[in-house]
Amino acid sequence: MGMTYPMHVAGLKRDLPLCRVNDNLYIGAFVIFGDVELTVNCARELLKKAPEYDVLITAESKGIPLGYEMARQSGENRYLIARKAPKLYMKNVFSVKVNSITTEKQQILCIDQDDADYMKGKRVLIVDDVISTGESLKAVETLVEQAGGNIVGRMAILAEGDATKRDDIIYLEKLPLFNPDGSIKE
Repeated sequence: MGMTYPMHVAGLKRDLPLCRVNDNLYIGAFVIFGDVELTVNCARELLKKAPEYDVLITAESKGIPLGYEMARQSGENRYLIARKAPKLYMKNVFSVKVNSITTEKQQILCIDQDDADYMKGKRVLIVDDVISTGESLKAVETLVEQAGGNIVGRMAILAEGDATKRDDIIYLEKLPLFNPDGSIKE
């Protein structure tokens, strides 16, 4: 077992494995996939802090269980997902390029006309599991703006790195960045 960081969030403790990004930077891997208790608790705590909104959108893929659970707990029947690739059932796709710290190559995020029409003129809340560089967030913001939605909030379970210095993101906890020896970067 490699190095881990004990993370306390939404009343729960999880040991996050530290993963190498480059020779000087390691990050704590926060994954809600497969962890129902963590997903449910984080969704509940984020909803307590959420501004009033009409539509919730998240980016594929780690934000999906969170978006689903926030929609379920708030009694909404629909939430939107910015997808990583156009699907056959998507019509008139809007797409934007994104560079993420956890993905090696450039990606795209996209929505279709149906999602765009659903968001138009509505208050939109963007949610994700972790906001770090803000690249994925910026991509989703662009899609919402292209669709004519009004962004009323940006939320994440954790803010990491530069995102912790932003005052436009609502989050539950800060996730530090790490040195190769597992110590927290100052």
